[in-house]
Amino acid sequence: MSNRLFQSIVHQMTDSIDRIIGVIDETGTVISCSELRKIGEVLSSDVAAIFSGNSELLIFDGYTYRAFGTHMHSEYAVFVSGDDDLAAKYSAILSVSLSSIKQYYDEKYDRSNFIKNVILDNILPGDIYLKSRELRFNNDVARVVFLVRLVEKVDVSAFDLISGLFPDRNKDFVINVSETDIALIKEVGSQVDSKDLEKLARSIADSLGAEFYSHVLVGIGTTVESVKDLARSFREAQVALEVGKVFDTEKTIVSYDNLGIARLIYQLPTTLCDMFLREVFKKGSIDSLDQETLFTIQKFFENNLNVSETSRKLFVHRNTLVYRLEKIKKLTGLDLREFDDAIVFKVALMVKKYLDSNPIKY
Repeated sequence: MSNRLFQSIVHQMTDSIDRIIGVIDETGTVISCSELRKIGEVLSSDVAAIFSGNSELLIFDGYTYRAFGTHMHSEYAVFVSGDDDLAAKYSAILSVSLSSIKQYYDEKYDRSNFIKNVILDNILPGDIYLKSRELRFNNDVARVVFLVRLVEKVDVSAFDLISGLFPDRNKDFVINVSETDIALIKEVGSQVDSKDLEKLARSIADSLGAEFYSHVLVGIGTTVESVKDLARSFREAQVALEVGKVFDTEKTIVSYDNLGIARLIYQLPTTLCDMFLREVFKKGSIDSLDQETLFTIQKFFENNLNVSETSRKLFVHRNTLVYRLEKIKKLTGLDLREFDDAIVFKVALMVKKYLDSNPIKY
């Protein structure tokens, strides 16, 4: 990675510095140079003295060398053709520039790996704080995990597009989790509103949808105040997508905070759910209800058990709706006009959806 990085900078500076410039590593091998034919050459062992620590500047065989790297150890040295004061100045400028750029890219790369290990639980909790200090990573700010899932074939540039939407590499991190999933770890205000998070998720989905003409789902975890809790926010975003796939198939943005009882049902064993349905519908199976009846029930719930409002939305007479509700009561033993019965029936419908997506294996 460093070789390509250094060569890119050297190439850009070639027009500004009318001299041969390049970089060597600790073995004395030229790893980047304005004269491409020199790349790969191994210089005299005398040049290796620049890494001894006795002097950061060395003039040898018509070239000026200056070491750079970490404060504890110099890993590389720049060289400039010439042994005059201008060569010394050029080498000083190059060493500072290359050292700063390498440090920036190394931190970016290491931070991304660090965050990926955190959200995937690949790092011990006790090491998180130490590693975050080592990387100068702000540990105590509010962050939230967005999990972006492309339902259709993933284009590799989807990662680049999301990265482009959030260019601040010190605050926001975009991580490739799998072939279909991309995680965005976004720094937010401590008092961020859930609607703002959903609005942000919507902008991501719309941008990807417009670019790739594909269906995109976004799961949103809860906001956490510490980096060690990012794994929990990531798991919540995963759960949001999985639960949404069962209970809210029409939604493309699913927030863990808004899952309600669905996330509880999703964690229940299927055998227990099957037992619940059998106990609730002792008089008859829920499968005995036709699609028209199920649609009526759905609208009745959407209108808060209000008979008049529901009949108006269904464009039917009030008495017709009452007749349908009575029919449901005879079939199931549950009167949806009674709050307790309505709750049981609502949960039963959700349990049925869950069982349909996760059938019991005998």
